[in-house]
Amino acid sequence: MLNSPSLTIGRVAQAAGCTVQTVRYYEQIGLIAPPARSAGNQRVYDDSAVDRLRFVRHARALGFPLESIRDLLSLSDRPEQSCEAADSIARAQLSAVEERLARLTALKQELERMVAQCRGGAISDCRVIQVLGDHELCQASDHGAPQAAADAGPDAGAAATEIR
Repeated sequence: MLNSPSLTIGRVAQAAGCTVQTVRYYEQIGLIAPPARSAGNQRVYDDSAVDRLRFVRHARALGFPLESIRDLLSLSDRPEQSCEAADSIARAQLSAVEERLARLTALKQELERMVAQCRGGAISDCRVIQVLGDHELCQASDHGAPQAAADAGPDAGAAATEIR
């Protein structure tokens, strides 16, 4: 734990293992409180900001969406209450992870099947191209990412899971 009551944004970012832009972003969306300002109008943070950023980063690493993290932070700010709500949020995240694992397992199996059936040669005879062109050739009907994420573009998944 750091001892300085007036950490600059760069030092807070370094201590929390993130970037200055991430600190600003989490401040902007209300996950960390706006910091005090120095006489020169520079942001100054205390150790609690580092702790909060570490909490957010760890929750993001576990895949929690920002709204769930906001709820968990709110709960952590009131330590005297029951942890039932936090448990419920964690159970919902576990369920979401299990659903993603099932989709990924089906996706892996379908890709393995496509690759195993491909015999090389001309593209006109390529099983990979055939299966990608006709979903009816797949063994599983639902083996990919949810359609909304797939339609959002190539960076959508990375942006959603980026650890800020």
